[in-house]
Amino acid sequence: MTDDVKGDGESVDLEKKAVTEAEPTEAATEAEPTEAVTEAEPTEAATEAEPTEAATEAEPTPSRGIQWSRVVAFIVLPVIALVLAAGAGYLKWLDNSNRDGSMSVGGAGRPSLAETSVQAARDGTIALLSYAPDTVEQQLGAARELLTGEFRDSYTSLTNDVVIPGAKEKQISAIATVPAAASVSVTGEEAVVLLFVNQTVTMGPDAPTDTASSVRVTLEKDGDRWLISKFDPV
Repeated sequence: MTDDVKGDGESVDLEKKAVTEAEPTEAATEAEPTEAVTEAEPTEAATEAEPTEAATEAEPTPSRGIQWSRVVAFIVLPVIALVLAAGAGYLKWLDNSNRDGSMSVGGAGRPSLAETSVQAARDGTIALLSYAPDTVEQQLGAARELLTGEFRDSYTSLTNDVVIPGAKEKQISAIATVPAAASVSVTGEEAVVLLFVNQTVTMGPDAPTDTASSVRVTLEKDGDRWLISKFDPV
């Protein structure tokens, strides 16, 4: 009987030894997936980084064109959208140029061509850029009669499609003034005038907004009248 117990004890010891020796193998087996996961991580990170690179490359290049979006079409006409800082020296140059231009041939007691063209450019500019919501159609319709050529057509389209509907809907009013103007050149058929323009715009109950700009106006002689054929910001 003692031999049987001894035999059984040796058998148990052998089984424990077998289990103990087998454990490292089992631990190693369990460690293998961890290694595989660790090795796979850089690949996963690289995969996740790829969309970022693609997104960076796909970013659009900013446009460098003139930002006409700053101009609200039915508040301030696009033709005077370039805002300038007018210094005292600039205004003095305008005044001197106007004095020189006024010496163009006129006649005894009659205004010169430079004087009449400057006055026509001044009056026309004020008419083009001034309106009230209740009378905008009549005001801009009358201003259209001071224009000629392609500019008359484009101004008509702009006012009918944008300015007049916008002024009525948003209750927009605009008042333009010309504090300075100068004759650049003048002949018997054509004149060029440079003007400094201020426009005050009010939209409904909002506070008025002031815009300053300068424009180069080209006029053509039509009988005894000067009509505006071009209106360009400078």
